[in-house]
Amino acid sequence: MRSLSRWGVLIDRFLPRYDVHERHKIRVAAPREHAYHALMEVDFFRSTLVRILFGLRGLPRERAVGLSQLTDFGFVLLDEDPGTEVVYGLVGRFWQPRGGLRRVSRDEFASFSEPGYAKAAWNFRIEAVGVSGSIVSTETRVSSTDPASRRSFTRYWRLIGPFSALIRRRLLVMIRDRAEASEPT
Repeated sequence: MRSLSRWGVLIDRFLPRYDVHERHKIRVAAPREHAYHALMEVDFFRSTLVRILFGLRGLPRERAVGLSQLTDFGFVLLDEDPGTEVVYGLVGRFWQPRGGLRRVSRDEFASFSEPGYAKAAWNFRIEAVGVSGSIVSTETRVSSTDPASRRSFTRYWRLIGPFSALIRRRLLVMIRDRAEASEPT
């Protein structure tokens, strides 16, 4: 298990130690407020790539899906620093065809340790760059609850990890494009 707490981000409160992680970021030519608004309003399924990849996991593809709809699919909103960061969590057997999801509450997430599962935390963070720019970043961390689950998840991640990265990079581009197209307030 690795730990990466140098950012001092909200995700550290919920999954400070993890087996795998991925992090991506994009520079946005718009103020932090515009980037955060774009994050909250973007429809992930406007991207054909994202819709196809999510559909392979059995998620519905007929409606808009943004951050606020993630809880419909088993995610739990772990924390939010409005305008700066939002963190979601998910518990499951991700290596199974339908993900073997286990609903947990925000309060249960950090201490959840039942063998046979993995916990994933996913954040988006917005940082101001000067007065008119920002950086939007996303990080995904996954921690398994026991060695057998770690082995199963690691095998799964070798296959799915590149597609997961594609989804996150595409979402960042969509957020950037929406933020840069928004009108100043």
